[in-house]
Amino acid sequence: MSSIEINKDTYLMWYESMLLMRKFEEKAGQLYGQQKIRGFCHLYIGQEAVLAGAMSVIKPEDSMITAYRDHAHAIAKGVSSNAIMAELYGKATGCSKGKGGSMHMFSKEHHFYGGHGIVGGQIPMGAGVAFAEKFKGTDFVNITYMGDGAVRQGALTETFNLAALWKLPVIFVCENNGYAMGTSLERTTVQTDIYKLGLPYGIPSSPVDGMDPAAVHKAMDEACQRARAGEGPTFLEMRTYRYKGHSMSDPQKYRTKDELESYKAKDPIELVKHTIISEGYADDKWFEEIDAKVKAEVEESVKFSEESPWPEASELYTDVYVEKDYPFIRS
Repeated sequence: MSSIEINKDTYLMWYESMLLMRKFEEKAGQLYGQQKIRGFCHLYIGQEAVLAGAMSVIKPEDSMITAYRDHAHAIAKGVSSNAIMAELYGKATGCSKGKGGSMHMFSKEHHFYGGHGIVGGQIPMGAGVAFAEKFKGTDFVNITYMGDGAVRQGALTETFNLAALWKLPVIFVCENNGYAMGTSLERTTVQTDIYKLGLPYGIPSSPVDGMDPAAVHKAMDEACQRARAGEGPTFLEMRTYRYKGHSMSDPQKYRTKDELESYKAKDPIELVKHTIISEGYADDKWFEEIDAKVKAEVEESVKFSEESPWPEASELYTDVYVEKDYPFIRS
């Protein structure tokens, strides 16, 4: 049963937040093509509903951890567009001081713990964060996101076992976009219903329409209620789709144009916009204002990043170890 009502304000928030994610990612892709952003760059375009539906449920103190497709997750947790874009640029004003880049966003202030480049590496870490919350006696929840490729890592089964045994307040979310890099789900696993992987551990598990923020909201709300009540983890398979390749270097020859267009017909932003219009929640002027606001925020993030300084060379020796006077490294 849902504890947090979906209303007009929810839909307006969903539209604005998803539009910001979309426009930010489109700009990041453009800047990558201009070589303003270097290294790897994994875009989230198409999957925005998975995060929007969670944003209307979670508390600011709830934590989030994910893999390397992490720009939109940072936005969802409240990290500023300026700090995220500057991190993509590798500038000192970035949320990871320019040291993490696209794949390793981090913000302790916003309870966002990465951004991890090792496939599946964040899964046990998310459970560890949840363990800390239980140990401290809070009612805060950790949401651990992963891709459909990561569920075949052994770390998942070990983590599921302990999370269930200790009833940790963690929600495991598989963002199943159908492809692990360029390999389809059907070619890599005999169990294509990913949510069923949680069932042997007694973890409540279910598939969710990841293209609909309302469906995500309801599933996340129920999972949060269970976690806060001390009833343990939930595993949700968010069935979604990415419109872009695995990374900017992906030629996308593994899927057809018809398949891509069929998912674009289910675009979550357009779905929410249609509801807003049909319910009379906002008029054309509101959409124009939000579009202009989002565009200005993205452009400001680019300006901020262009004008920000590069990290000093001395930064190579900071934040490497927790112990400041670690005896085995010298600057």
